[in-house]
Amino acid sequence: MASIAQEAAKPLFSYRKYWAHRFGVAPFLPMSRAEMDALGWDSCDIIVVTGDAYIDHPSFGMAIVGRVLEAQGFRVGMISQPDWSSADAFKILGKPNLFWGVTAGNMDSMVNRYTSDKKIRRDDHYTAGGEGGKRPDRSVVVYAQRCREAFPKVPIVIGGIEASLRRIAHYDYWSDKVRRSILMDSKADLLLFGNAERALVEVAHRIAKKGLDQDFSDIRGLGFLRSATPEGWTEAPADDLDGDEGIHVKGEKVVVRLPSFEFVSADQEAYARTSRVLHRESNPGNARPLIQKHGDKEVWLTPPPIPLTTPEMDAVYGLPFARAPHPAYEGRKIPAWEMIRHSVTIMRGCFGGCSFCSITEHEGRIIQSRSEESILREIEEIRDKGEGFTGIISDVGGPTANMYRVACSDKQAESVCRRLSCVYPDICKNLNTSHDALIQLYRKAREVKGVKKVMVASGVRYDLAVKSPEYVKELVTHHVGGYLKIAPEHTEKGPLSKMMKPGIGAYDRFKELFDRAAREARKEYFLIPYFIAAHPGTSDKDMMQLALWLKRNKYRADQVQTFLPAPMAISTAMYHSGFNPLKPVRRGISERVEAIKGLRQRRLHKAFLRYHDPENWPMLREALRNMGRADLIGPGKHQLVPNWQPAGTGGKDGGPPRGRGYAKPRKFLTKGVF
Repeated sequence: MASIAQEAAKPLFSYRKYWAHRFGVAPFLPMSRAEMDALGWDSCDIIVVTGDAYIDHPSFGMAIVGRVLEAQGFRVGMISQPDWSSADAFKILGKPNLFWGVTAGNMDSMVNRYTSDKKIRRDDHYTAGGEGGKRPDRSVVVYAQRCREAFPKVPIVIGGIEASLRRIAHYDYWSDKVRRSILMDSKADLLLFGNAERALVEVAHRIAKKGLDQDFSDIRGLGFLRSATPEGWTEAPADDLDGDEGIHVKGEKVVVRLPSFEFVSADQEAYARTSRVLHRESNPGNARPLIQKHGDKEVWLTPPPIPLTTPEMDAVYGLPFARAPHPAYEGRKIPAWEMIRHSVTIMRGCFGGCSFCSITEHEGRIIQSRSEESILREIEEIRDKGEGFTGIISDVGGPTANMYRVACSDKQAESVCRRLSCVYPDICKNLNTSHDALIQLYRKAREVKGVKKVMVASGVRYDLAVKSPEYVKELVTHHVGGYLKIAPEHTEKGPLSKMMKPGIGAYDRFKELFDRAAREARKEYFLIPYFIAAHPGTSDKDMMQLALWLKRNKYRADQVQTFLPAPMAISTAMYHSGFNPLKPVRRGISERVEAIKGLRQRRLHKAFLRYHDPENWPMLREALRNMGRADLIGPGKHQLVPNWQPAGTGGKDGGPPRGRGYAKPRKFLTKGVF
C-alpha cells in the first residue's frame, strides 16, 4: 500500500521555495506586529489560527504546520486562542497574503471542554495556567467565521483533528443530532484531513501561483465543495459496497457516493452504512474519492494522504523548532507542555483500529517511523537545550508505543486490503511483528551520554508485545517506572467484539511475561489496566462480570472512563444508529447494537468499575437484586458489595453489623489510575 502510493508522491521538500525564504528562520513564528517588524516582515503570507497555546514543538500540530510552511519559504504568523467575540483579534497580524489556516488545536474543542457526562471541564491542558474557557465550542467554525469577517476575500483552509473528524455528515454527541460537514458550517474553501503535510505544501504553492481558481481534486487528503460531479467520473453507490471485496467499476475515475446529509440525518441505518463505507475507503492504496450531497452542494473528499517516508519524517521533526512555549506566556505553565517537553515522538499511525478511537481515522493505519539517527539527535537536543532536563526522557513513543517499524510484509496484499484492523480478530499473517528495531532503539537511547533513564509512557499494544518476549523483558527491565498502563478495555466478549479488542486472555499472557520480567529484574512493578464503561454492546451483566474480575485481581479504579462518542468513530455510529458498521449494513440483515444512552444506566456501568466506592453500593445493590444476583451482596471474598453502608456515604446505614463475618473493605495493593 505505502510503496505503491509513494511512488507517485512528490517529495515533501522538493518544491522550489517561495520567494520570501530570503527572510530566513524565525526564532518563534510571530504572534504580534512587533515581532513581524523585528523579522523585517511587512505582512504574513499565511496566518495560522489555533485553539491551543502556541508551543513551538513537534508534538503540537500548529507548530509542525508553521515550520513546514516556513521551510517552503512562506512567512507564517500565529494567532493563538484569540478573543472570538469579534473580528478585531483576527486583524492583529494584518491581512494574510495567501490564506488563513484554521485549527481547533491538538484536540476536538468539544472533547476538550466537556466530559462524557456533558459537564464542562474546569481546566484545559493546552492553555497557559491550565485555564478553561479560552476557546469557543466548535472552534473551527467560529474561528473561520471571524477570519471571514476580518478579511472577507482571503481563502480559508481548515485542518487539524476537529476538521478531520467532521469532514462528512457526522453525529454530534453534544447536540445529539447529525451535523453537516464542517466545510458547510465553517464556509471554508478547503479542508485538510489526516496528517496533512503533503496536501498543505501543495495547496500553499498552488494558491501562491493561481489562488483558488483552479482544480484541487488531484491532491490527496483534501475536502472541498462542488455543485455537481464533473464529467468523466463514474459514481459507485455506497449501497453496493457491503461485500469484503467492495465494488468493481470499470474506468479509472470512480467516485463513491455516500448517502446524503439529509438521508443520514433521517435514517439511522443509512448513517451506519455510511460509517462502514467511509472506514473501508481509508487505505491509500485503493481508496476512492467520496462525495456526499448537502442540499444543493456536494462535499467532495479525495483519497487519504500518502504516508510520509522515513526521510520525510526525519526532515519534519528536524525542523528548527524552538522546543518551548512562545515567550508571550511569560513562563506560565502549560500542562500539556509540562507533560511532553522531554519526550520524543518516534512514529505515527495505528493499525489497531479500535472502534472507539479516532487515531486511526486521523493518522491512518500505515506506521510512519523516524530513523534511529533522527530520534537519537532529538534526545541529544533535549539533553543539551531542554530547560529543566534531569536526565530522564519521559517517553519514546507515539499513538502506540510498540508499533515502531511494524508493517505488512506483503505490499501487494497491503495495497488492496480493506481490513479495519491488522490485529483484530487475530493478528494478520502478513503483519511483520518483529520488535527488533525498537529494542535496538531503546538500547541506543539508553547509551546517550547524559541520559539516566528512558521511559515508555505511550500505551503498549499488549497482544502485539507478547509476540516478542524479549521486548517485554527489555521494556520492564529498563523503561518502566513503577507501573505500566495498558488498555484491555473490557473482559467480556460482547463489548470486546464491538471495540475490536482482543480477549482478556491476551492480557493474561502479557501479564505473565511482565511479572516474570519484573521478578528477574528484582523490581516491584504493577500493570494498570484501563477499562471503558457504557460502550455500545455492553450489558449490565458484562459490567458485573468486569467488576468481579477487578475484585478477584485486586484492582481499584480511582478514575474511570465512560464511553464518549467522538465524531466519526465506528463506536459513535453504533451509539447513534443502534447498528453495527463492523458488519455489512443492509436492510433486513443489519446487526443491531444496544447503545447505553440513559444517564442512570451510564452511571451504573461506571459504578461497576468503582465497585469499591461506598457511594456506589446502594446503586449496585439495587442493580444486583434486579439482575437476580443478590448472592453477590455480602461480606464474602466472592461477593461484590457488602450489605451494610458506612455512615455519611450513599445510604442511611450507620456502619457494618456487629458480629462475625464482616470486615472492613480491604486496601488493595494495586490502584488503577484511569
